[in-house]
Amino acid sequence: MSPPYKLTYFDIMGLAEPIRLLLSYGNLDFEDCRVPKESWPNIKPNMPFGQIPVLEFNGKVYHQSIAISRYLAKQVKLVGKDDIEDMEIDAIVDVLMDFRSKVAKYHYDGDEAAKEAYAKTLFGEIVPYYLEKLDKQAKENGGYLVGGKLTWADLILVGSIDYMNFMAKKELLAGAPNLLKVKENVAAVPNVQKYLETRSNSHVC
Repeated sequence: MSPPYKLTYFDIMGLAEPIRLLLSYGNLDFEDCRVPKESWPNIKPNMPFGQIPVLEFNGKVYHQSIAISRYLAKQVKLVGKDDIEDMEIDAIVDVLMDFRSKVAKYHYDGDEAAKEAYAKTLFGEIVPYYLEKLDKQAKENGGYLVGGKLTWADLILVGSIDYMNFMAKKELLAGAPNLLKVKENVAAVPNVQKYLETRSNSHVC
């Protein structure tokens, strides 16, 4: 019998890694389908809105990485204790995605002159701004991002940061001890630890 979930994305961490962490945290069996770049033009027309990642289960295909992550967070009980805490988690997740998009802008800019100019703003202003505020948030919550406990916001951070480091060509959390504590707390969860220790660098479907 095939796994109940099928996650489809490129053979990179990217936007799918937080989803992989959530599935692993909940010990949810899933097929980690990684699409070779050369196959993407043939697959793209069949994807909702022409994008991945997508999560397939019960005969339907669902899209948008944060929507998928939020759904899985509910399934594995990593949401808030009430609507207010859920809003706080959503807000931090949105902040993390904003931060990620600003780093991605640097990585994917093909204009080297523009990229060099933006780097001064990114590393001189934007990165310190986000890290200061997020590190303060983690300090106030005892090594977590919301509510003083593990939530899916923490898994979004941990699932995103390695690829953000790759895009920035820097260890972004080097000067953020409380965010490093978040990463440590997430990695200490047995199911997550097992995934991190055994994840493959290449898993093409």
